[in-house]
Amino acid sequence: MQILTRSWGFVAVWQFRPKPGLEQAFVDAYGPQGVWARFFAAGEGFVGTELNRDLKDRHCYLTLDFWASGAAYEAFREAHAAEYQRIDAQCEGLTAEEKLIGYFERIG
Repeated sequence: MQILTRSWGFVAVWQFRPKPGLEQAFVDAYGPQGVWARFFAAGEGFVGTELNRDLKDRHCYLTLDFWASGAAYEAFREAHAAEYQRIDAQCEGLTAEEKLIGYFERIG
């Protein structure tokens, strides 16, 4: 799925460092076909997920979760909080570091 060809107004950006030796499992879980993207796909207003790797630091990844709006994202998180926590706990063992970069809105 090409994100830029679909309408989006909000993106959640997270930075991760997978645990050594678990890079492929991390990519499988956090990529555009992974457990997170499949979970979000049930949400009204979800557009798609991108997984990006830093060219200078090959152990640093960014996820970008695109939504129609911040309100759609928040409504989904609230309605599915327990499932979100379950998946988060399931994937926690894959990462050495996890950091929210921020929530961004599209301008223009």
